[in-house]
Amino acid sequence: MNTHDTPDERFARLAAGVGLDPQAEIRIGGHYVPLLRHADQVWISGQVPRIGDRVVVCGRVGETVTLNQARHAARVAVLRALALIQRELGSLSRVAVVLRLTVFVQSASDFTQHSEVADGASDLLHEVLGESGRHTRTSVGVHQLPKDATVEIDLVAAVMPAFA
Repeated sequence: MNTHDTPDERFARLAAGVGLDPQAEIRIGGHYVPLLRHADQVWISGQVPRIGDRVVVCGRVGETVTLNQARHAARVAVLRALALIQRELGSLSRVAVVLRLTVFVQSASDFTQHSEVADGASDLLHEVLGESGRHTRTSVGVHQLPKDATVEIDLVAAVMPAFA
């Protein structure tokens, strides 16, 4: 991580590296919102590794998906979450700290490396936000996820107030 770059510059570079346009529409499919801001917190609804209209990593880890592919899926999903936060706050520099990250991993019955999959998201949060990207975390293996996505993440972050 280049410590002279801003979180927004690091985010833009990493998003471009996977082909994610942070300004592209992030669609939802129901009666909920992708981001809810309450007081000094933002809550992000579950994000899958979708770029444009395509979920880029599908299937079960340990069957049709490798650990490295699943880690990539976690990175893409958390980039989508950061895109939502950046839109809401105007800058990722306003993230005081990521409070909580939950990583759901669609996995084979004998797959046990859920934490290693989640490391993809955790590492990216640290790359972009530095110490503000440190968080508590839970990683859980599940049988299915929406759109056959390999990973779904949600997170909660504390926000610094805007200065006038």
